[in-house]
Amino acid sequence: MRAQESCMQPDVNCDGYVNVNDLLGLLGYFGDEDLDGDGIWDSQDDCVDDGCGVCDGPGPQVIIIDTITFTIDSIFVETINEWYVFEVPDTTFTFVCTNPGCTDPEAENFNQYASEDDGSCSYGGPPECGGLNSITYYGFEYDLVVIGGQCWFLENLRTQYYSNGDFIPADNIYQENTTTGSQAIYENDPEMLQNYGRLYNWYAVGDSRGLCPTGWNVPSDEDWIEMEMFLGMQEVPAYNTGWRGTDEGDKLKAQMSDPIPWDGSNDSGFSALPAGFINYSASSALAGTYCYFWTSTTSETGSTFAWARRLETEFEEILRNTKHKPFGYSVRCIKD
Repeated sequence: MRAQESCMQPDVNCDGYVNVNDLLGLLGYFGDEDLDGDGIWDSQDDCVDDGCGVCDGPGPQVIIIDTITFTIDSIFVETINEWYVFEVPDTTFTFVCTNPGCTDPEAENFNQYASEDDGSCSYGGPPECGGLNSITYYGFEYDLVVIGGQCWFLENLRTQYYSNGDFIPADNIYQENTTTGSQAIYENDPEMLQNYGRLYNWYAVGDSRGLCPTGWNVPSDEDWIEMEMFLGMQEVPAYNTGWRGTDEGDKLKAQMSDPIPWDGSNDSGFSALPAGFINYSASSALAGTYCYFWTSTTSETGSTFAWARRLETEFEEILRNTKHKPFGYSVRCIKD
């Protein structure tokens, strides 16, 4: 070994001192080593650290890109009587113990060589939505929209499961004395499910198992007021009951040119649709004319009424009032 040839024996490692490390280095000439540098000959060591903190382990096993070099070459193309210059890439790989990075193939910065996710995935969507443009929940994909500083589902909820996987019954909208969560499809029409989502009684909204995905919730009355004020509603009318505001409802409703049309301007991007509701007689009503959205806010402790919002054809305002919890209304989710 060249470095050792320049040193006086027995200072094998050329550090100016003669100690046990020199002895181990000298013994290495005879076929043994001290790979983990603990001063114990590997053949006598009970635990040889493989460099990744594992006793007698295999060592670094995760492949990563070390360097990428480009070689410039050229070829003469006779048909065009010109030299064509091109680059030939050459990638050198190496092995490490771990390689944190983004492991989600759907992310913009997906790293196929990452061995563990480090939370760095980015998706190109708005930060208010965690970088997402859409979210998939129990088999349904929901586009997302930012209104003010809030991130909302762009579509009505369709799930028939609570967030923990429990099934939401479909047999008690509307029952006068029920306190159990329930869901239904308007007139049991599959097309209504696709276009308008499911209808839920408030007991499904208020269930502790959660109606929205983890990290999301059914918006509170205050969440709605915050959005309404961002759209232009003044604070005093925002807390009133009945029809309030000027054109905030118009900004929430889908417009005639949207895939599923309504008579709004949809300036907010909320794309509200006239999904109808389920009333006292347990029958569906008024789809195509107006919709109700539940909030998560009950009118008062122990009350059988909760706050809701109503949008209606030819009305540009937003109705705020309390409704009987067994009714079946639409639900949107908002990010925590």
